[in-house]
Amino acid sequence: MPQAAATLSHATPASALRDNLSGLVDQSWAWLLTHWFQIVVATAAGIGIFLVLQLIRRWAMRLCKRGEGVATWYSIVGRALARTSTLFIIAAAARIVIGYADAPPLVAKTVQFVFTIAAVFQGAIWIREFVFGAVEHRTRDEAHRGQGLASALGVIRLLVSIAVFSIAFVVVLGNLGVNVTGLIAGLGVGGIAIGLAAQGVFADLFAALAILFDRPFRIGDSISYDGGAGSGTVEAIGLKSTRIRGGNGEERIIANKKLLDFEILNTTRRQHNRFKYDFFLGYGTDPDTVTRLPALLKQAVETEGYLLIHGGLNGFGESGLSYDVEFESTGPDFPADARDKVAAAILAIFREHDISFAYPTQVDLVAEKTKPTPPALPRQG
Repeated sequence: MPQAAATLSHATPASALRDNLSGLVDQSWAWLLTHWFQIVVATAAGIGIFLVLQLIRRWAMRLCKRGEGVATWYSIVGRALARTSTLFIIAAAARIVIGYADAPPLVAKTVQFVFTIAAVFQGAIWIREFVFGAVEHRTRDEAHRGQGLASALGVIRLLVSIAVFSIAFVVVLGNLGVNVTGLIAGLGVGGIAIGLAAQGVFADLFAALAILFDRPFRIGDSISYDGGAGSGTVEAIGLKSTRIRGGNGEERIIANKKLLDFEILNTTRRQHNRFKYDFFLGYGTDPDTVTRLPALLKQAVETEGYLLIHGGLNGFGESGLSYDVEFESTGPDFPADARDKVAAAILAIFREHDISFAYPTQVDLVAEKTKPTPPALPRQG
């Protein structure tokens, strides 16, 4: 028993590591002596695979230059492949040819271990570059216009890097045989705590992401929100807020989440615009005029190059016959003098056909009071 205890006490991690290294060296030497031909062939094949992968990486770098200056899909794929490390290429080539060389178990396990670590972190780098490229591709029109948006993209890159490499680290530990259940639980609890502490910031950050990817508006668009209570031109989309220049020249700063809670009207992207006039004709208007008036209104609107939506009688009002003229532009908006020209055309046609507008009138009907009959005078006898 004392001898066994002494043996266990000497079995330290350092001594175990030395024993493993010694076994690896002995097995490798014996393998070189007995399988030298297979090793030479496998080495030649590995060198060929290494050169092919290097050519692919060079081709990827050329793709990067092809899309230089803009976040094209060519540059995204090329940038991701260009980040392929030499260690991963060597490990991949060794992993492919190690089976042909009939390597001993300890050597094959070592190659597999190195390849697993290199592949996991290389995959994390590829995923990160693809995500970065997708974000840049989606925001390429806005990214150069505001420092706030650049800051938001910087935070997104940081969060993506932390998430991707954290997962890669956990995967590597799991492949090494480490029990990662407690680590995953700890990361989950820590993430929940951070999320609760900064939920307001993260809400605005995710709202900024929604604006970037869903694009309800862009920098330079004219929008109205909160049922028309607020309007202006978008000047900057930041990490936490959006800056809007109001019609009176003031700068309005609104939290991203609050802004997305409103119904947003993007007037810059509208396909056409409409305008409407209301007027009255007197009840003494000739019936033939009432019948001909829709055609006359259409003529007045189309003469100015606009599309008539409705022009005619819509009811009987207190002051006369109620009419409206609603017309539509052929582009996103009307010219500055469009309403004046249409109004002038309507007035010209009305004068030509002797049609007059009704003025607000009010008739007061007062009942006539009956004069009392004077009492009869008595007769004098």
